[in-house]
Amino acid sequence: MISGISVSPGIVFGKILLIKEEKICINNTKIQEQDINLEIKKFFDARNKTIQQIQLIQNSNTTKLEHDQNAIFEGHIMLIEDEEFEHDILSLIKNKHCSAEYAVNSVIEKQVTTIENLQDEYLKNRAIDIRDIGARLIKNILNINIIDLKNINESVIIVANDLTPSETAQIDTKKIIGIITNQGSRTSHTSIMARSMEIPAIVGVINATKIIKKNDFIILDSINNEIFINPDKNILNLKKKLKTKFVIQKNNLKKIKNLNAITTDEHQVEIGANIGTPQDIKGAKKNGAECIGLYRTEFLFMGKKKLPSENEQFEMYKIIAQEMGNKPVIIRTMDIGGDKNLPYIKLPKEENPFLGCRAIRISMLYKEILHTQIKAILRASVFGKLRIMFPMIISIEEVKFLKITIKKIKEELKNEHCDFDKNIKIGIMIETPAAAIISHNLAKEVDFFSIGSNDLTQYTLAVDRGNDLISNLYNPLNPAVLHLIQRIIISAHKEKKWVGICGELASDERATLLLLGMGIDEFSMSSSYIPHIKNIIRKSNFKECQKIAKLALLEPTTTKLTSILQKHLDKINKN
Repeated sequence: MISGISVSPGIVFGKILLIKEEKICINNTKIQEQDINLEIKKFFDARNKTIQQIQLIQNSNTTKLEHDQNAIFEGHIMLIEDEEFEHDILSLIKNKHCSAEYAVNSVIEKQVTTIENLQDEYLKNRAIDIRDIGARLIKNILNINIIDLKNINESVIIVANDLTPSETAQIDTKKIIGIITNQGSRTSHTSIMARSMEIPAIVGVINATKIIKKNDFIILDSINNEIFINPDKNILNLKKKLKTKFVIQKNNLKKIKNLNAITTDEHQVEIGANIGTPQDIKGAKKNGAECIGLYRTEFLFMGKKKLPSENEQFEMYKIIAQEMGNKPVIIRTMDIGGDKNLPYIKLPKEENPFLGCRAIRISMLYKEILHTQIKAILRASVFGKLRIMFPMIISIEEVKFLKITIKKIKEELKNEHCDFDKNIKIGIMIETPAAAIISHNLAKEVDFFSIGSNDLTQYTLAVDRGNDLISNLYNPLNPAVLHLIQRIIISAHKEKKWVGICGELASDERATLLLLGMGIDEFSMSSSYIPHIKNIIRKSNFKECQKIAKLALLEPTTTKLTSILQKHLDKINKN
C-alpha cells in the first residue's frame, strides 16, 4: 500500500495506464548564421501545428469541454499568437543565434517564473497552463510524439508524473476512472480538474510511476488516501463495501447542496466559494454556493506588460456581478507580494518578501493601482451585489486612508455622472496577528471581516508553510491561532458586524463544528467542498457546537484539541 495527497474523493478498482513522458532535450548550442531561417520556419510550422491540435481538442465530441476548460485553451491560442511572444522568440533566434526550441523554452520560463514565485498556491499552480503550451510547442518543433488520451478504449486508472491541462481536457470519464501522479498538491491543476470531473485522485505519490508496473491491478481509495497494488480478496471486498457506502453518501450530498446551511436548531450561516477567474463561477453555482466569499483579482494583473486598464477590470467585475445576480460577491483588491517581479511594478529586491511590500502595501504605494481598481469595482457594483475587501491590514490608519480614497473616487464618479452602489460594503481580511489583536478597533471602521486563516496561521506560528523542513509545524488548529480567531469573532459581533473565513480552515471538516460554535457567520472555500460542509452543518446542533468550541478552546495542545474535534465529527457522520 502506498499513499500521497488525496485530492478528489472516491474508490475505484482497475487496470492502470502508465504514462511516461519522452524526455525533451533542448539544444542550447548556438546555431550558424545560415540556419537562422530554418529555425524560424521550425517555429512557425510548430506553432501552426500546435494551434490545430488545441482546436481539435476543443472541438472533440469526446472531451465535451466545459466553459472553464475551454477558456484555458483559448488562452493557450492567444499566447501562441501573441505578437510580443512571437517577437521575443524570433529575437532570440535572430540576434542570439538560439535554436527554435531553446528560444521558446527561454520565453516560456521567463513568464512561468513570475507566477511560480507567488505565495498563493492557487495562483502559483496556474504556471502549469503556460508550461503546458510551451512543452507542446517544443515537442512539435522536435517532432516528439504527444500523448493522446482520447483513444483509450477500456476503463483505466492513469498513473503519471503529472497531467497537463491539455491532457486532462481529453479525459473521458467513462474510460479514465482514477488518477495517480508523482507530483501535485491540493491546488494543482490536476487536482482541481479531477475534483471538477469527480474522478478519484491521489497526487504527490513519490515514485508512483516506478513502483506501479504496467500490468498491475490497483485499488485507488482516495477517501482514506490508500493505493493498493495487486490486493488480496479480503481487501478488495472491504473496499467494495466502502465504495457502496460512499456512492450513497455522494447521492445524498447532491440532494442537499442547494439547501441552506442551517443547523437542527435553526441557526443559519452562509456558505460561499473562493474563485480566481469568472470561469470558476460555474463550479460555484453547481455546488450550491450562496455567495462568492473571495474573488482573487491577481489573475488580472499577472502575465501582462502593463497594469490592466480600468475598463478591462470593469468588464471582469461586471461579468461576475451579473453571473451571481443578487448573491454577494466579495472582491479582494490586488494581493500580489514583493516576491513577484511584475514588469510594471519596479520593487527593490527584499530579503523577506512575505514580510515586505505586498498586498495593500503595494496598492497604497502605487496609488494609481488602488485608484483604478476601486473605480472599476464601483462602476461594476450597479450590476450586482459587490463588496470591496482589502488584504494584509495591520492598522487603523490604513483603513481610514482606504475609506477616504473610496470616498474621493465616489465623488469623482458622481462628477462623471456614473452610477455606482452608494452603500457598497467595505471589509478587510484579518490575516495578521496585528489585525487580530486590534480587531475590536477595526470592527468599528468596516462592515465585515474575513479571516484569511492561511496567512494568519503562518504569521502567528512564524512558520513558512512552503518550507518542507518545518511544514509539520504549520497547523491552523493550533490553540494560538484559534484563540486569535475567537478574539476576531467576538470583536466583530460586539459591533454587530459579520465575520467570515476564507482560508483552508473553512473547508476542514474537523473544524466545521468548532468554527460554527465559535460564531463564524460565513464559510468560503473551493466550491467542491461546499456540499460536504453544508451536510455537516445541517446535521449539527448550534448549542451543542458552542459547547464543543468551549471545550476545545480549553485544550492547550493541538493533538488533544484535534482529537476532540475528530470524535465529534465522527459522531455527526454516523447520523
